[in-house]
Amino acid sequence: MTFTIWELLKLLTDVGLVVLIWMVQLVIYPSFCHYEKSGFDRWHRIYMRNITFIVLPLMLGQLLLSGYLLFDSGFAIMNMIDFILVGSMWLSTALFYKPLHEELLKKQFDIPLCDKLTSTNWWRVVVWTVIMLLNII
Repeated sequence: MTFTIWELLKLLTDVGLVVLIWMVQLVIYPSFCHYEKSGFDRWHRIYMRNITFIVLPLMLGQLLLSGYLLFDSGFAIMNMIDFILVGSMWLSTALFYKPLHEELLKKQFDIPLCDKLTSTNWWRVVVWTVIMLLNII
């Protein structure tokens, strides 16, 4: 199988996000429940600031490349599915996960909220993994 440069760049962003989301799911989010209340607030603020430098370029690149490939393909069905899935990641991150992180900051520490973050995040793990797999086949 051969890829255009744009398809290869898209695949690289997909792989980057899949690796990142699996690390977040299996290592970072579960670790939230093991902090002391006094140190959690400071660490979580640092985490949110620093993870943005990794997540935002990957997500923005994925969105732009997905949109370009959708347009370039003449709106082929697989590209439409990809674009919708990528859009759902933007919406869920902006409307659900970012506010959940903000709530964790307000409460300064809350184990049920940490558990909710971890359990609901499987949605993003599955969707980003599907996006990557769809772009491999």
